[in-house]
Amino acid sequence: MKKPCKRVLMLAATPVRLGALIALGVAHSAFAQSAPASTGLWDRATLFGDMGGVRPWLDNHGVTFGLQETSEYLNNLSGGVHRGGAYDGLTEMSVGVDTQKAFGLPGGIFNVSALQIHGTSITQRNLQAVQAVSGVEAEAGTRLWELWYQQSFASGKADVKIGQQSVDQEFMVSEYAGAFMNATFGWPVLPSMDMPAGGPAYPLSSLGARLRLTPTNAWTVLAGVFDGSPAGSGSGNGDVQRLNAHGTNFNLHDGALFIGEVQYALNAPDSNAPDAKQSGLPGTYKLGFWYNTQHFADQRYDSNGLPLADSASTGVAQSHRGDYGFYAGADQMIWRPSADSPQALGVFARVMGAPGDRNLVDLAVNAGVTLKAPFKGRDNDVAGLAVGYAKIGSHAQGFASDTATFTPGYPARSAETVLEATYQVQIAPWWQVQADFQYVFRPGGGVPDPQNSARRVGDEAVVGVRTVVAF
Repeated sequence: MKKPCKRVLMLAATPVRLGALIALGVAHSAFAQSAPASTGLWDRATLFGDMGGVRPWLDNHGVTFGLQETSEYLNNLSGGVHRGGAYDGLTEMSVGVDTQKAFGLPGGIFNVSALQIHGTSITQRNLQAVQAVSGVEAEAGTRLWELWYQQSFASGKADVKIGQQSVDQEFMVSEYAGAFMNATFGWPVLPSMDMPAGGPAYPLSSLGARLRLTPTNAWTVLAGVFDGSPAGSGSGNGDVQRLNAHGTNFNLHDGALFIGEVQYALNAPDSNAPDAKQSGLPGTYKLGFWYNTQHFADQRYDSNGLPLADSASTGVAQSHRGDYGFYAGADQMIWRPSADSPQALGVFARVMGAPGDRNLVDLAVNAGVTLKAPFKGRDNDVAGLAVGYAKIGSHAQGFASDTATFTPGYPARSAETVLEATYQVQIAPWWQVQADFQYVFRPGGGVPDPQNSARRVGDEAVVGVRTVVAF
């Protein structure tokens, strides 16, 4: 799939705070694009095919339409606040316009997308984990997601994107990590927990501008500035997503988020000869940072320097100006039988950190391995195993310790770890089914059970199944 616009070219590239789903969609899209052009039900790229000639006609005029439904059911068999299952789902709709085909303006792409989110969040209702077991679950509703225009220049070596954007589509993305369902393998747990409203990532977005430079096939530089809080300010009645319930706030009043990333592609394909066989195993390595200009509450101390858990505390946390984080990531194919073999083994790793005084999570690490075409005749199936680690910030840990001083037995907090095993079955180019198992150790890093604050929430075993259909 080409870089300029994942969803304009093929809707299967759905959100990445939908962590798993974004690369699940990328994998689907790559398979769909390589599938033979056929009107047969099991061969066509989308369930509805060319829609009686409508799709080819739109494409000739530079318009691409996408519609995709993701549905899943997850059940925690042990641990958590409650046991049981929950259904959640997402319908994504997008329209993209190639301005050269449509208006004769070279290098332009216009994109608008909307989300219809339905079902229940099992993480919020049953689990209390900081690493949500699904990247799809969110506040139910219908909302605008992205609305932007992108223009390339410098002979295609640079482009700028302006408008309402979800930064998880381009920043901190891991190709191999996206095969997993847990949200931390998409938009990671650290920015999700530390940025206001979880940052401009699914299901939210922010007004801003992004510049991309690709001076060579190997090097890419991304830099952007966005509104600091995609949900805005005020009371969200328990969920910040309700502050921007329809995605149409277009807010520019809550500070700024600056983000930058440098990428190096090892054994990158030659853009002048895209069909040439690569001599080495491909990989991508990334370094990045982010800085938010808003004020952030201390996780342990009040405005007078007393522990917030102390009865003498003002109850008003110390305020810190600004917040920031650094991250590094790698995706590397480590084995394939031959250059034209569908079978391949890939590994990924990401690590990121942020200050421990103003953030719930100050260190996050995830890593894993995926095997494409694990069985003969199943060229587009993917099997994977991954682990995610989220360390509770030093001051948040201190707050738990302070609370234990006044409430004997109150559990200490340290870190949460999730282990995930998954298998994706590509039934048709337009239909994918995924079976999944996750085990969460020390949910919330040891968050107290709301039914008994003297004990932590028990470790959780979660099973699930997801189906993705591109229409």
